[in-house]
Amino acid sequence: MKVIRGRGKASFAFVGMGPGEMLLESITRAARQAGIRNGAVIAGAGTLKKLRMHFVTHDRFPPSDRFVTVRKPLELTSLSGVIAGGEPHLHVTVSWKDRRVWAGHLEPGSEVLYLAEAALVGIGGTMLRRRLDKARKIRLLEESR
Repeated sequence: MKVIRGRGKASFAFVGMGPGEMLLESITRAARQAGIRNGAVIAGAGTLKKLRMHFVTHDRFPPSDRFVTVRKPLELTSLSGVIAGGEPHLHVTVSWKDRRVWAGHLEPGSEVLYLAEAALVGIGGTMLRRRLDKARKIRLLEESR
């Protein structure tokens, strides 16, 4: 386990997206425009027309992912994650009517239906990156100096 303490002032950005905008791509662009290279997406809500995500399929190394595309009118019920070195790692939960729930790692290509909103927090003075663990084929969060 690594504990990386924030050392600087926090900044905030709120992102409002409309029909046809891409969720992950818009958040990535908004973080860049707001100068947030290291921080977190602390909340998100809205609706999606298309969801692209993946989730793990077993508990061994190396990991194996299943990629899923869902094309339905979806409620975006949860969105959160860490931004390290300008790269968001976000997880999402969506629901369809009263019948189904999908959750996993958000991928590019997820399209907003009516609207989506996200709240970002940037932490100045803290530099993060994801380092590849070659043996296990996973990217682990660490402080970058």
